[in-house]
Amino acid sequence: MHELRFGLTAPAQCSYLATQQEQLVFLLPEQPLDAQLYQQLLQLNFRRSGEQLYTPHCPACRACHSVRINPAAFKASRSQRRLLKTAARAGWQYKLSDNISTDYFPLFASYINHKHADSSMFPPARQQLDAMLNCSWLKVHYLEQYYQQKLVAVSIVDETADAYSAVYTFFHPDVSAFSPGLLAILYLLQCTAQQQKDWLYLGYQIDECRKMAYKAAFLPQQRFIQGQWHSFG
Repeated sequence: MHELRFGLTAPAQCSYLATQQEQLVFLLPEQPLDAQLYQQLLQLNFRRSGEQLYTPHCPACRACHSVRINPAAFKASRSQRRLLKTAARAGWQYKLSDNISTDYFPLFASYINHKHADSSMFPPARQQLDAMLNCSWLKVHYLEQYYQQKLVAVSIVDETADAYSAVYTFFHPDVSAFSPGLLAILYLLQCTAQQQKDWLYLGYQIDECRKMAYKAAFLPQQRFIQGQWHSFG
C-alpha cells in the first residue's frame, strides 16, 4: 500500500451510543482510489461513505467492530433456514444488478421515516441516498427484493476482488415481518460463495446497540478488534 494521508474529524455525539463521542479517521480527498486499495482498507476496519473511506477513531470507545463472514464456513441457523423457506413459499424474489432499475428514493424515505426518525439520517434526503448508490472508483451493485411483483427492499453492495461489502439496506415497512435485511445477508452469502469470494463484510457491530444485534447471529464470523481479526462462533 502506497503512502496515504488521513484526516481526523472533530468529536461529535455518537450516532449509536448516547453516552459516547465519536471521531472518524478519513482518507483525505484527491488521492487515487480504486477497488484494490479499498480491499486493503476493508481489511483494516475501513468503510465507504460516498466517495470517501473512513474508520472510527473515538476518544474513549472501541465499540465498533467490523464484521466479515467467510461463506464457505457459514452455517445458517434453524431460524435463518426457516426464514428462507417462509420467503420462498411467499414467492419472494431477488435480483442483484449493476443498474438502478427505478427511483429508490420513495422506498428509502419510507424506511427512514418509519425506522430511523430518531437518528441522524432523519429527515431523509436524496443527496444522502445518492452518495451511497454511486461511487466513481468502485463497482457498486444493487440487490433488489420483490414481493408480489413489487420492489420492497434494496441493498447497496460494494464489490472488490475478494469480497462483497454490504453498505446499506432499506425496505418498505409493510414487509418488516419477512426481515428483508436478514434475507439480504443470506442471499449475499450465496452470491459471495458462487463468485468464489472470500468474504462478505457487514459493516460495524456494536454489541450495546440494539439495532445492530442482528449481525451477531451470522456465525461463524470474524470481528476486527484492536487491530486484529478475531473469530467468533
